[in-house]
Amino acid sequence: MSKTIVRNRKAWHEYEILEKFEAGIALVGTEVKSVRLGKVKITEAYCNINDTLQMDLHEMEISPYTFGNIHNHKTKRVRKLLMHKREINRLLSKVKEKGLTLIPLSLYFKNDKVKVEIALVKGKKLHDKRAALKDKDAKREIDRAIKYQ
Repeated sequence: MSKTIVRNRKAWHEYEILEKFEAGIALVGTEVKSVRLGKVKITEAYCNINDTLQMDLHEMEISPYTFGNIHNHKTKRVRKLLMHKREINRLLSKVKEKGLTLIPLSLYFKNDKVKVEIALVKGKKLHDKRAALKDKDAKREIDRAIKYQ
């Protein structure tokens, strides 16, 4: 059973999503408490694979825990994502080869562990975004017409 904490709704508009993956995330104690309260922003976040084949999550903002006093965490620190080496190798080859990128789609609890759904994405052009909005509006109009008949 999983409970969604936050979704990156902007990603569906900005990017074409090719593949999705699940990864664990290494958090400190006060970060987990802030995440449980839902004080997380992942709209500007992205993933990067470094030289030691570790996947890091950059620009994810977790607000400081209110009762954390001196033991509170930094809001925008780089967080380590937990995946198998073979998955990271496969993602690294795709990112280097085709110019794709990795972004987080959502953050959720699964069996009391915080998980991140990351996606391999390709950026959309402006005309692609317009076409997607046009299709969405047309579908909405069709649904309205069917509903009232």
